[in-house]
Amino acid sequence: MTTIAFIGLGNMGNPMAANLIKAGHTVQGFDLVAESLAVARDHGVTVMASAVAALKDADVVITMLPAGKHVLSVYGDIAPKAKTGALFIDCSTIDVDSAKKAHTLAQKHGLQSIDAPVSGGTGGATAGTLTFMAGGADEAFARAEPILKPMAGRIVHCGGDGAGQAAKICNNMILGISMIGVAEAFVLAEKLGLSHQALFDVASTSSGQCWSLTSYCPVPGPVPNSPANKDYKPGFAAALMLKDLKLSQEAAQGAGAVTPMGAEAAQLYALFNAQGNGGVDFSGILNFLRGRSA
Repeated sequence: MTTIAFIGLGNMGNPMAANLIKAGHTVQGFDLVAESLAVARDHGVTVMASAVAALKDADVVITMLPAGKHVLSVYGDIAPKAKTGALFIDCSTIDVDSAKKAHTLAQKHGLQSIDAPVSGGTGGATAGTLTFMAGGADEAFARAEPILKPMAGRIVHCGGDGAGQAAKICNNMILGISMIGVAEAFVLAEKLGLSHQALFDVASTSSGQCWSLTSYCPVPGPVPNSPANKDYKPGFAAALMLKDLKLSQEAAQGAGAVTPMGAEAAQLYALFNAQGNGGVDFSGILNFLRGRSA
């Protein structure tokens, strides 16, 4: 089994690390938040005093951090001190340009690297059913795939450096747009006197079917495990959806792509977050569309 340094043990990182330990790997972890380290220790992570300390004897380094600037800062600190030939796997969701710079930093020090953002939320992280969207060289991906498997339901090699981030940004733009569409349909159904269950039974088996409806329904009842049944406790927080939609719009602007629905979704989630709903699950935008707080 492999010794893995895991840097960033938050709501996603901790259950991911726990699944690596269940698979027999040794995980040495670091996070800036003491409470996260306590949870990690309970999962069997060997808690280290710093990101650099976590590198001790590690053949693989996994990062799960908030933004590109954090990834580049950590890579700048640890890449020169990593074990020769170590594999760096960044599972953060960041902009494509930062992802490519992170690859360059790793490769400058003779390290293999992939960008491998995830989809599936905290539920998928706990269950080990995340979708990994990987970008990087074929050799690096082949080496990373068995490390990712204990955390994954699906692993897709999307292309070269930064391709994983590109796929994640596009996917989450679809998700944000589709959730707004599903929520608007339920708001309209309420106004028309149609029950939630009736709309779900029709749309989930016809042309309105989508993941935002069938797996993550934004009203309580039809999908028992959706956050709507838990007072919109995330899940996937609205602040994170806004972050990803902003990334999609930055990427669209840089690439010269026209994404009017993505732009509108970003504006709606910005308003939702501005009302203090950043910590609410992103499906809670249903209540914003109803005209009330989640």
